[in-house]
Amino acid sequence: MSKFELNRRSLLKTSAAGLLGLSAAGLPRMASAAGLTVGIVYVGPRDDFGWNQAHAVAAAALKEVPGVTVVEEENVPETIAVQKSMESMINLDGAELIFATSFGYYKPFVLDLAAKYPDVQFRHAAPLWTDADPKNAGSYFGYLDQAHYIDGVAAGLSTTTNKLGFVAAKPIGTVLRNINSFLLGAKKVNPNATVQVIFTGEWSMPVREAEAANALVDAGCDVLTCHVDGPKVVIETAEARGIKCCGHNASQAPLAPKGFITGAEYKWATIYKMFANDLTEGKTLPNFTGGGFDLDFVQSTPYGAGATEAAIAAADEARVAVKAGKPIFTGPINKQDGTPLLAAGASLDNYDPSLDQTDYLIEGVIGSIT
Repeated sequence: MSKFELNRRSLLKTSAAGLLGLSAAGLPRMASAAGLTVGIVYVGPRDDFGWNQAHAVAAAALKEVPGVTVVEEENVPETIAVQKSMESMINLDGAELIFATSFGYYKPFVLDLAAKYPDVQFRHAAPLWTDADPKNAGSYFGYLDQAHYIDGVAAGLSTTTNKLGFVAAKPIGTVLRNINSFLLGAKKVNPNATVQVIFTGEWSMPVREAEAANALVDAGCDVLTCHVDGPKVVIETAEARGIKCCGHNASQAPLAPKGFITGAEYKWATIYKMFANDLTEGKTLPNFTGGGFDLDFVQSTPYGAGATEAAIAAADEARVAVKAGKPIFTGPINKQDGTPLLAAGASLDNYDPSLDQTDYLIEGVIGSIT
């Protein structure tokens, strides 16, 4: 959070309390004068070339919607601080819809405030909402593994060593699903391709990300990608080492003018605009919204100089197929330990619920999740 934002909120809180003769703790919610006010909270900086920037790009698009006011706060940790920030947006800015964009914001902070403010809609960027949670809370999610599959197709035709590298934060379901999909895309066009993964253990740890990226290059990987909050370090390391790369979360194309191939991006603007329009029209928001290419919830970053004509053609063809519903996970596929995941001819729909519970890596991925 910038000093300006801190000072602004302190000033507003003090002034409002003084004018109304109330303590800050007793300050009532102030309704917006007209239209819809939306609050968006980020765990990091809005210009991180990653997770937060992807949401900030959507926020900028939302600001263009007539009648919508957007209030943003960045660098808000996954502590009681986020609850205070969201409550400030409600009480001082009249926010009627809050987008809480970081994984750790949901429990207990979003849930606690949803119970306290039943007339405010809270939506969280991870598939965590359950039927037991408040009905004015919910989840939204983009299935980025579809775009990572396309990255894999392009990477598989861009490698000369057949060794692809993946820097990952934590071995949770979403991350493992992205790694597996990336490999499946690569193997679709290059059966000899492998993916070596190194887990840093944190969503944002630039030093470890640099170490992992360099270790993968030293191991012979000539294309790198990642699943960390801010891919900037991984992409810049790949460019500095003279190899190619694929992006994650937002566009990192400017960081690698020579080696960037393409990237897997969220398109949160689709969801943000949809929710804003629904509320202004008096519609009830869904408690869970998720999708991929078919719903325009994810996208591929425009190709960079690292993409060959063959890679572009194959990736474009694969994207059309996935958008039309062609399964990414088609057998035979074995898990990393050799046990069958899918027999020959079997497949999983791209939205199969079992993929949300991914707790394994598949054969061809080098690296352990334990």
